[in-house]
Amino acid sequence: MTTTSLLEQKLIARIEREGPLPFAEYMRAALYDPQGGYYASGTSRIGWTGDYFTSGDLGHFFAHCLGRQLYQMWEELRRPRPFRVWEQGAGRGELEAGIRTWSEQQQPEFAAALSYRSLDLQRGEDVLSPETLQQLQVSEGRPHVILANELVDAFPVHLVEVQQGQLYEIYVSVEAGRLCEIAAPPSSPEVATYLDRYRVPWYRFPDGWRAEINLEALRWVQLQAALLRPGFLLVIDYGDRAARLYTRSRLRGTLLCYHRHRINEQPLARPGEQDITAHVNFSALIDEGRRHGLRLRLFTTQRAWLERLGIFEELEELRRTHFTAADQQRATDQGQIALLRWYNLRQQVLALTDPGGLGNFKVLIMRR
Repeated sequence: MTTTSLLEQKLIARIEREGPLPFAEYMRAALYDPQGGYYASGTSRIGWTGDYFTSGDLGHFFAHCLGRQLYQMWEELRRPRPFRVWEQGAGRGELEAGIRTWSEQQQPEFAAALSYRSLDLQRGEDVLSPETLQQLQVSEGRPHVILANELVDAFPVHLVEVQQGQLYEIYVSVEAGRLCEIAAPPSSPEVATYLDRYRVPWYRFPDGWRAEINLEALRWVQLQAALLRPGFLLVIDYGDRAARLYTRSRLRGTLLCYHRHRINEQPLARPGEQDITAHVNFSALIDEGRRHGLRLRLFTTQRAWLERLGIFEELEELRRTHFTAADQQRATDQGQIALLRWYNLRQQVLALTDPGGLGNFKVLIMRR
C-alpha cells in the first residue's frame, strides 16, 4: 500500500481545488512550505550523514579561501568598519566559523572589522522576501558583500519541453489520487520568451527536450543589487553560461533530486523529503545584474578561483610545517597517524578542485 505525506495530501487538495500547478509552484511547496517543505520545515539534511554535502563540508580550506577573498574586498572598499557580510542560505554556519577562524589567525584587524551575518530559511530568514531584506537593512545597515554558496540552484524553476516544434510548460496535476505531469502552454510571457532572451535555439531541438527556467534568480539579483551601495555580490554554484547550459545534448535538462546521497530524477516522489535542484544560468545572473547597476568582476571555475586564492600554497605550507617528518617516521605509529592526516587534507583539496566535480562549479563576482 502506497502512503502519502501530509504535504503531498496538501498539494493534491490544492490542485483539485485550483487546477494544475506550474512545476515551479510545486517545487516551491516541496522545498519551502512552512509545514512540510524540505528546507523550511527542517527536513533538510546537509553533510555526510544527510542527503548532500557542500564545499564547506570539506574541511577548512574552502572557508580560508573565502576569508582571503573577503579580505581583498575589504581592502578594495577602503577598510570599512564594520565590514558587513551577509551569507544567504548559510545552513549550519560552517563557512562563517571557518572565515572567522582564518581572519582571527591571519588578519586580526580585518577580523575586528568583520560583521558576518548568516541568513537561513530555517531561522525564518527568507532571502527572496523584500520585507525580510528591508528589515535587515534597517536594523543592521547595507551589506558590503552578499555571499551565496549553493543557494540559487535551489530556487523554484519552471520546466519547459519541446513538442512538435512548440514550447510547452510542465505542470503538476493529479491522476487517480497521485501527482503527475502534464504539458500545457506557458504560464506567463516571461516563461514563454526566456530561452529566446538568451538565444537558445530550442525550436531546433528534438521532441522531449527539456530545460529549467529560473525566474526567481532574476528577482533575487534585483533585490541584492538594490542593497549593495557600494559592494560585491559573490555567487558560487553549479551551472554555466546559457550557451553551454541549454544544449541539444542535455535532452532532459539538469533537474535532479538528492536523497541520502543518492541522485534521482523523480521530483514528484517524496515531496518535502528530498532536495530538488537545477543548474544555474549564470548568463541570466550577469545580465540581470548589469541591468541593475552591477559590473562583472569575475566569472571562472571554482578550481581556478581557489587556486588564485592560494589553496595549493596553504596545503604545501601545512605539509612543510607539520608533516615533513611524517614521511621519515612512517614506520612508527605516530608517523602513520600523521600520514593519514596529511592524506585526508590533500584529498579535501583535490575534491574541492576536481575539474569533474566541485572544481567545475562556477564563481561569479559582481560589483556596484
